[in-house]
Amino acid sequence: MTAPPAQKPPFSGALTLETVELTKRFGSFTAMDTVSMTVAAGSVHALLGENGAGKSTLVKCVAGSQRPEGGAIMIDGREHDIATPVVARALGIGMVYQHFTLAPGMNVAENLLLAGGRTPALIDWKKERAALQAFLQTTPFKLDLDATPAGLAAGEKQKLELLKQLYLKPRLLILDEPTSVLTPQEADEVLAYVRAVARRGECTVLMITHKFREVMAYADEVTVLRRGKRVHGAQVARTTPEQLAQAMIGDSAASASASVAEGSAAPRAPTAADAVVALQVEGLSAMGDRGTLAVQGLSLQVRRGEILGIAGVSGNGQRELVEALVGQRPRTAGTVKVVGQPYMAKRAENRALQLRALPEEPLRNACVGALSVAQNMALRDFDEAPLARGGWLPGSRWLRHAAWRERARAWITEYGVKTRGENVPIASLSGGNVQRAVLARELAGSINVLIAANPVFGLDFAAVAEIHARILQVRAKGGAVLLISEDLDELLELSDRIAVMSEGRIVFETPAAGADRRVIGAHMGGGDHGQALPEAA
Repeated sequence: MTAPPAQKPPFSGALTLETVELTKRFGSFTAMDTVSMTVAAGSVHALLGENGAGKSTLVKCVAGSQRPEGGAIMIDGREHDIATPVVARALGIGMVYQHFTLAPGMNVAENLLLAGGRTPALIDWKKERAALQAFLQTTPFKLDLDATPAGLAAGEKQKLELLKQLYLKPRLLILDEPTSVLTPQEADEVLAYVRAVARRGECTVLMITHKFREVMAYADEVTVLRRGKRVHGAQVARTTPEQLAQAMIGDSAASASASVAEGSAAPRAPTAADAVVALQVEGLSAMGDRGTLAVQGLSLQVRRGEILGIAGVSGNGQRELVEALVGQRPRTAGTVKVVGQPYMAKRAENRALQLRALPEEPLRNACVGALSVAQNMALRDFDEAPLARGGWLPGSRWLRHAAWRERARAWITEYGVKTRGENVPIASLSGGNVQRAVLARELAGSINVLIAANPVFGLDFAAVAEIHARILQVRAKGGAVLLISEDLDELLELSDRIAVMSEGRIVFETPAAGADRRVIGAHMGGGDHGQALPEAA
């Protein structure tokens, strides 16, 4: 005996979505303010905006995860009360979330079947596997039905999340940052496929992204939200990345970012000092959290006035490399030198050799959450003049807290840190403002080497532009920058050279100017010889 089949939407094929003055509040905060938008049937519609602009709130209302306080959601011209995800599914709405929602103990076939929501009590696996194999033959993705999520790479997990929804033949497919863990080839493969599905009229696609390249290459129309309101909408063929950026951050924010960036990206005339290797890593190895080598005999050099970008799919040893360099993880082999001097990541060496770091997740890795903004800004030099002076006893110091606070106020103004004051706990700040506070501390004074790991991850567009500009200023002043990022577009924009890290090793290197992103992507994906994959259909 079997259970009734999963409920199917009453209609099939791509639908038209309209939101009419859609409004959502959380207490006194209005997250989405009278947003009206039309997504044409069979189109790929991109949704852009800074963090907090209302993008996720909008799609969660459409997907039934949240209920709006006002306005309406129209499907093919008829209003629907989408109270729950079950209602959304019945209407043919599917969503691929930014974070994985796979059942880890089940294999690929079981995860695909589970996505339907109602599985038979007794499964005819011969029949179901044949149907799943037939479905996979219609896609460009090759997944082993018997593999479990634990054995899949991040890109394969993302493809499985997409396949879970496509197997149900949705009329509207919502994608939330669908390429954040994919190589360039995988990103093109996924987006080209969903665009082809949309153009065949099988579904409509609404895609949240922060990558202008993806918008321009794959979307038909784009909507921009800012501070909960719709501020721009256009056909992609009739807009530009510059116009979209200006709509996202507004004229005043754009001007502020431009003033920080002015001159920072200009080419700098080479000097004799540029021949100096500021950071030299030889044969570095470090263990991962699971007791196996995460960094294996890695060597690299970064010269003065240069940005070396490290590309790679998440989980290939980048985090362990940064932690081994800055002293948060023991090294099992190898040497590190800064301007020719041995470097063991001691506090005194940091100061003497002028090495600074912008770690990923700065609140966890570079701050003490319970301490104030002023105290965190003083962590590097709280015991040095002018923040301290000699005490009565030999070797003792008097800490000048008033000087800490005075400098903190100046940095808060200079770096635009939004805070109620220098005395509030730094944990009370938003992610972007924590990063600005850390920037102020780390970029103070002369810098020989800056190590930056995913420095703009999760930040809004204005914060990204400002932080990028300040990194470029370090290079312009002759500093060496090691930039580790999972965003290849960021690396291509900022770097002089790009090295690819795979399985704990540097496997490829190329000048950034004129670099072939598909060759880089092939190495990121573990290609033996770096052959570029064929263009996506």
